Amino acid sequence: MRGPGSLSQMGPGLQGAMDNMKQIVDRARVAFNSGRSRPLEFRMQQLKALERMVKEKEKEIAAAIQADLNKNEFNAFNHEIMGVLVEIALFLNKLPSWAAPQPVEKTLLTLTDEAYVHHEPLVVVLVIGAWNYPFVLLLQPLIGAIAAGNAVVVKPSEVSEHTANLIAEILPQYIDKELYPVVTGGVPETTELLKQRFDHILYTGNSLVGKIVMEAATKHLTPVTLELGGKSPCYIDKNCDIEIACRRIAWGKYMNCGQTCIAPDYILCDQAIQDKVVDVIGRTVKEFYGEDVKKSPDYERIVNKRHFKRLMGLLEGQKIAYGGEADEATCFIAPTVLTDVHPESRVMQEEIFGPLLPIVTIKNTDEAIQFINQREKPLALYVFSKDNKLVKRMIAETSSGGVTANDVIMHFTLPSLPFGGVGNSGMGAYHGRHSFETFSHRRSCLIKALKMEGVNKVRYPPSSQKKLDWAKFFLLKRFDKGKLGLIALAFLGVIAAVVIKVVFF
Repeated sequence: MRGPGSLSQMGPGLQGAMDNMKQIVDRARVAFNSGRSRPLEFRMQQLKALERMVKEKEKEIAAAIQADLNKNEFNAFNHEIMGVLVEIALFLNKLPSWAAPQPVEKTLLTLTDEAYVHHEPLVVVLVIGAWNYPFVLLLQPLIGAIAAGNAVVVKPSEVSEHTANLIAEILPQYIDKELYPVVTGGVPETTELLKQRFDHILYTGNSLVGKIVMEAATKHLTPVTLELGGKSPCYIDKNCDIEIACRRIAWGKYMNCGQTCIAPDYILCDQAIQDKVVDVIGRTVKEFYGEDVKKSPDYERIVNKRHFKRLMGLLEGQKIAYGGEADEATCFIAPTVLTDVHPESRVMQEEIFGPLLPIVTIKNTDEAIQFINQREKPLALYVFSKDNKLVKRMIAETSSGGVTANDVIMHFTLPSLPFGGVGNSGMGAYHGRHSFETFSHRRSCLIKALKMEGVNKVRYPPSSQKKLDWAKFFLLKRFDKGKLGLIALAFLGVIAAVVIKVVFF
């Protein structure tokens, strides 16, 4: 997605559309205030309708993705549609338990009270999708926001225009169009949309636009989840199966023509294995895509000519060890490996987001850790080694949004793991229960009875040493959490209440 601009970029004919943004958000808030999105039954019904939409419109969705990214129907299903169906199935199974009140541990003072966490919707949230996976990266957070009971304004990326237009067409046919409106458009529309008051914003894209989103959100004290990116390093230890490692790296790097936020951005390895890494990746590319990659139905294209030219600029002055072929007319860039890359070169200064794979040589694990820590925190870290201690050390001594060892990207596919960045690669997380938590307010609830007033005497004026001693007993005394400990705690609570009543009343 291009970054939101300013209203000065608009033509006068767009002013009506700008005024309409406020109306859309206001209608969503009115729809939420009607109360219909709160009941669990309604949320489940909306998720089932969304599931039906994906299944019934699978061919149309795949065709739109292919039109935007040259992704064939099998990859469209594997990379995007399946992830949405898996997420919906998980929510339909788990939402009743996630949405139920969550009891919490109690202290001696609250032993007879009801204490729990209640998840309530935030009200109106904004989900801004990304162009590289235009369906899954929009629908997955939408699922979580619906499940939490919110109204949701849905903003697909205008760069993947076919998918954006299809979502705008079909979504209102299946789910509540007032609670879940779709807004299409580019920079002016997004700029105006960000001026509206939301109760949470989730944005997937680059850090430059992420800063604009965050700045807009601060005007209303709106919390944000930013799913950004960065340069995700891939460290290959000499002590690993290089054949398997490079096969997995090549898959993760070149899927979607390298346009994946958690794709391995660059390789760190010893000079001694650099040539073998290039050789294995080259052989793997031929195995995956054939002798002529351009003819492969499994290899996508760069999304547009602007990104094509940006990537070609990154190649300038680099040593191409494999690949490098390109065709501007079709936005084709072959899977490419660069060797002996200088750490300060341009290709190492920005997220590549394309099928270019630089190799930076280092001497050992210490140098690899130092190299990673001297740069912005990445969205993902990949480590290949047979030495489990080395893997654990890399995890302990670096920071990243997520980690996969001896593979790439796969941590994204596990719904029980939170997906998100840290530092420059983003903030907040979602997927599975983490999506439900992100789009919910965890409301603390304590329900007391109008009884046992004697216990409360310790907190009422006038103060005294005796009251302080009893307060210490109630709040600082630690008890075994086993069954016998709980029985003893209950017994002590009753005795304490009686004693306090006698002493202070």
